[in-house]
Amino acid sequence: MKKILIFILTIIILIFAYNEYKDYKRFHPKNANYLANENIDLNYHDQSVVYDYNEAISTLNGFVLMQWSANEIDVKHPEDDDAQTRHTVSEYSKKLAKVKFYEAKLIQSKELKSQGLSNADIESMESKGFSLKDHANHIRSEKFKKMMVKSLPKANLIYQEKSAFVYEMQKLLVKKGFDIPVDGIYKSITSEALKGFEERNQLFPDGKIDIITLDKLLE
Repeated sequence: MKKILIFILTIIILIFAYNEYKDYKRFHPKNANYLANENIDLNYHDQSVVYDYNEAISTLNGFVLMQWSANEIDVKHPEDDDAQTRHTVSEYSKKLAKVKFYEAKLIQSKELKSQGLSNADIESMESKGFSLKDHANHIRSEKFKKMMVKSLPKANLIYQEKSAFVYEMQKLLVKKGFDIPVDGIYKSITSEALKGFEERNQLFPDGKIDIITLDKLLE
């Protein structure tokens, strides 16, 4: 009888010790803590985001540990469904969402840099709300504008003059709603379309291209 009691007592102690060990393993920092993602951009253009990301992780991990040690609530795998547990799990979700928000920005930044973008490019994208495709289109558009301004003839275009500049100008006029041929040849129909565009935009309507009219065409 004594041996049986000792055996039962041993089993109880082992079960208790095992449960304690499981809790220890579950909430040991190595297993319980949220770890910073390795694929984040530590040189992000706004260093305050990197700081906020690390602070959010620290706050999240402290919250998880505190809730377990003080209230015995496992916010990751709650065992109860009482009001306090639901509230605590909700708070945990909010703190985790904050971490994920910063993390997503930093991961995206690193991915964009791997495609050749700089901090300045990424900052510009974010300020304008551009996607990568939008940004690429914006860069091409700005490059095109610079080329057109650089190619702007110093003298007035001559009737029947043919050039790449006239061709691109005609394409711009078509985009603005004018039905003209796009052949690169400066004729009266192109001049009249240019004059109509100037009238529509309260510019001096002389049908001649200058930097002011070109700038408006490029908008």
